Amino acid sequence: MTKIKKTSTNFANKKALADECPEIYASNIIGGQWALAICCYLINGKMRFGELRKRLQNITERMLTLQLRRLEEDKIITRTIYAEVPPRVEYELTEIGYKLKTIILEFEKWGIEHQQLIRDNVKSELKD
Repeated sequence: MTKIKKTSTNFANKKALADECPEIYASNIIGGQWALAICCYLINGKMRFGELRKRLQNITERMLTLQLRRLEEDKIITRTIYAEVPPRVEYELTEIGYKLKTIILEFEKWGIEHQQLIRDNVKSELKD
């Protein structure tokens, strides 16, 4: 995962947009493919790294680790380490993270509607 150089025009444009528009700011935090998926699973409660890895079958361990760290840094999730043998680590949404639930459910509803629209368009094009 590469980061945009802070001296680049692209970085300045993204920052200016995020500063002007709260929607862009929010999208930058949860807009990544994996970040949103992780939040979707954590809406139902705490999960361990291995459980998340099993649910997100196509993600690499490295990418999952990076995404969890970024979400933790952005205060969307918390990481709790239990002093056990073997060590146990659980991830959970923070209070602000749990506020994503209604947004994610609306995304789901919109996604289903949009998929159906596309399917209907494909079917009508095949008929023509």
